[in-house]
Amino acid sequence: MVQFHEHIITELLEDSNGGLVILSSGLALSKLIASLLILHSSSQGTLLLLSPSSTSLKSKITFHLKTLNPQFYQIPAEITADLHAPHRHALYTSGNAFFITPRILIVDLLTNKLPTSKIAGIIILNAHSLSETSTEAFIVRIFRSLNRGAYVRAFSDKPHAMVSGFAKAERTMKCLHVRKLHLWPRFQVYVSQELERDPPEVVDIRVPMSRYMVGIQKAIVEVMDACLKEMRKTNKVDVEDLTVENGLFKSFDEIVRRQLDPIWHTLGKKTKQLVSDLKTLRKLLDYLVRYDAVTYLKYLDTLRVSESFRSVWIFAEASYKIFDYAKKRVFHLVRADGVKFNESSKSVKNKKRRTKGDDKDIEEVDGTSSSSSNAGLILEEVLEEAPKWKVLRNVLEEVEEERQKQGMLREEVLAEGEDTNNGIVLVACKDERSCLQLEECITNGPKKVMHEEWKKYLLNKVQLRDIVNKKKKPKDPKPKGFGILDGVTPIKPVQSAETTSISKQEHDALLAAASKLRNIAENDHVGEDTPQPDSGGQGRAKRKRKVGIRNDPVILDGSGVQNNNKAQSTSDKIGMSDSKNKIDEDETNPISAGRFCETMQGETSVENIVLRRHTNPDAAARNGKSLPPVYFYALESDQPILDILKPSIVIVYHPDMTFVREIEVYKAENPSKRLKVYFIFYEDSSEVQKFEASIRRENGAFESLIRQKSLMMIPVDQSGHSLGLNSTLESDLNTPQNFVTRKAGGRKEAEKEMQVIVDMREFMSSLPNVLHQKGMNIIPVTLEVGDYILSPLICVERKSIQDLFMSFTSGRLYHQVETMVRYYRIPVLLIEFSQDKSFSFQSASDIGDDVTPNSIISKLSLLALHFPRLRIIWSRSLHATAEIFASLKANQDEPDETKAIRVGVPSEEGIVENDVR
Repeated sequence: MVQFHEHIITELLEDSNGGLVILSSGLALSKLIASLLILHSSSQGTLLLLSPSSTSLKSKITFHLKTLNPQFYQIPAEITADLHAPHRHALYTSGNAFFITPRILIVDLLTNKLPTSKIAGIIILNAHSLSETSTEAFIVRIFRSLNRGAYVRAFSDKPHAMVSGFAKAERTMKCLHVRKLHLWPRFQVYVSQELERDPPEVVDIRVPMSRYMVGIQKAIVEVMDACLKEMRKTNKVDVEDLTVENGLFKSFDEIVRRQLDPIWHTLGKKTKQLVSDLKTLRKLLDYLVRYDAVTYLKYLDTLRVSESFRSVWIFAEASYKIFDYAKKRVFHLVRADGVKFNESSKSVKNKKRRTKGDDKDIEEVDGTSSSSSNAGLILEEVLEEAPKWKVLRNVLEEVEEERQKQGMLREEVLAEGEDTNNGIVLVACKDERSCLQLEECITNGPKKVMHEEWKKYLLNKVQLRDIVNKKKKPKDPKPKGFGILDGVTPIKPVQSAETTSISKQEHDALLAAASKLRNIAENDHVGEDTPQPDSGGQGRAKRKRKVGIRNDPVILDGSGVQNNNKAQSTSDKIGMSDSKNKIDEDETNPISAGRFCETMQGETSVENIVLRRHTNPDAAARNGKSLPPVYFYALESDQPILDILKPSIVIVYHPDMTFVREIEVYKAENPSKRLKVYFIFYEDSSEVQKFEASIRRENGAFESLIRQKSLMMIPVDQSGHSLGLNSTLESDLNTPQNFVTRKAGGRKEAEKEMQVIVDMREFMSSLPNVLHQKGMNIIPVTLEVGDYILSPLICVERKSIQDLFMSFTSGRLYHQVETMVRYYRIPVLLIEFSQDKSFSFQSASDIGDDVTPNSIISKLSLLALHFPRLRIIWSRSLHATAEIFASLKANQDEPDETKAIRVGVPSEEGIVENDVR
């Protein structure tokens, strides 16, 4: 166990009231909680852990419990609604630790099925997601009122979420009735001393991005900047937050939405679109460094189809470059002039033109080339590999060499004692897809991987064409894929006419390439992706992209410049060389310092000369360079991988702050273990910037929390217990100001307690909590009809906006209202808006001129016409709902629990009571 965990636990145990602990992310929160659980003894009483929403945290806690204390056979069971009440009661009194879902705990507290005196305390694992109205706050409030002695301990490892909004940490502590705030940032003295005592050996590798990647990144940042400038013009957003650096994080959307939500209905279409555009651009930046060139192009294609008609960013100046460079990373246009090709294939030096003016050259020669060949243009593969792939391969080879050297020494070590270096290599990537792709890269070589992607890509295109042909849609006068881009670059009318013909030729070449591929695939039974379900015009809209030749003898040298050698048969094919059929698929790719070579067999002599000139002596013994056994781990899966595998070499392929901290903690726990860490960054890329910004952001959050802690005011009562948010009882506030003077002698009448019967399923929402704050007595039961019963006559069905739209679509609402009308005199449909969102059903721009049957307003009108007795209540927020309920109940009788449960449920004879019919 790391030392600073002991400090945290000591601090927590000192205060019997509990406390709120905020850790830096990655400092092994799950291990800390596991240690606390081991210290818990059943004599203290039962310990309840509120189940976190993420299952990974729960599984990590149970894993650490097993490893920290193998004979500690008791893994906390989970208490859910599936267990019967007597069974749950037995567990509550057993004195063990349990995970429990908040919904079942609150219901048991309200129905007095939970013996609070037997509970030692409650542990809450995601303190950052709490608010005054959350179920957890409700649980703590009732629990504290019944048992003052128990503790509440809350934990969070997301400090930046604890500083969003006004005085979030202080408000959270008031909700939880705790007085102590424990902050443990990475720069805390104990933490930094321990983690830096003997750090792992670190190798930082900066990989330069390829020219086109740099170009794309620059263009995306330019477009982002343009979008942010547009946002600033709306004068609806706080400008300080709108920086490109903030735009790299997911939380940026939350920042913007939090500011815009209350006025969302007043915003124009453009501003709303900008918000989603910024999201798209952030994805584009992220995917650029994460995925290969073909996948990136595929993603851009789907974007062009789905976003072209409504998005703002596509019309920005620099967006043309994004599409253009992405295309050039995968293929580029060449003339299919047979004579030219044969000449060029003889000399290696005659490299293809890959300048920016590339397309212009082709347009000029267009007329001549189409006369000499069936398809004036063909597209030639470039298939640029991700620069990191090569570096990863080199690192793994280096690791293997070191292992070979150590292998000699290790036999002596083994004789003496245990071996700390098990030689496991772990590669950490962002997601599953990257893991699978890197694995392929290492086993089959990058060439083959890129070709596989390319093949899938082309086959997709053919499938799309077939779909479009089946539909036989009338052709548009101008091809879609081009119009958008041409809208940006000023083009003379004559040129644009040529552009369309080029697009047409590109399309033909694509289909030729793809159908040829498919014929081969049919023999080989190649599994291919299903085409994405896009809009109808997709075949044409997407077509201007991928055309190419599968396995030409391709030689890429480091700079990514291509030399293509065509077999003599080119002139009579449509730009296809025979070599495709002869290629030896299983050939492993030799890796050499600057070049990847794909060796061919049975080719013409010209090509062999070329290959010999490009092959390093190393290629002969290409199977000699072996690689170590490698484990791939996706950071998204969030498993305690370091403790499971105990690797001695970690390669961080996608940098992630949390994972880096996990490595530090792992090393601090095993100081004797030799650990080497390789970081692979793209130089000057958004991933470096994002990594550094995430550390800065977390430190900033902690500094803000430290300031808040010094100024914090938590009210306490005489015994030193923290008073919650509503320390003054609200029932006093409800009495009118001149109440005392009008009643003779100021005598108060005994107030009757308001009761509300609430359906069990409603405890997912925060309304029962707010009603309870208002001083109403909540009775949770399972109701067949309605959600809330306010009186024998009034039954309420509550719908949030999202829920309302969904239940109109599914027809559930009609059925629910029908049953309410059948059994209650005053059926009510409550439409509840969220406090921080706009109080408007639809923004003015969404309402059309005509009455349409599928508009939400039309559906509501039909509902009101169909059930004339139905009352509709519009509520601004939860608190407004509570006020409305109080006024509706003012002169009504209290509801009867037993009757409410029986409503709508047939008796033994099958008769339903009180049915209006």
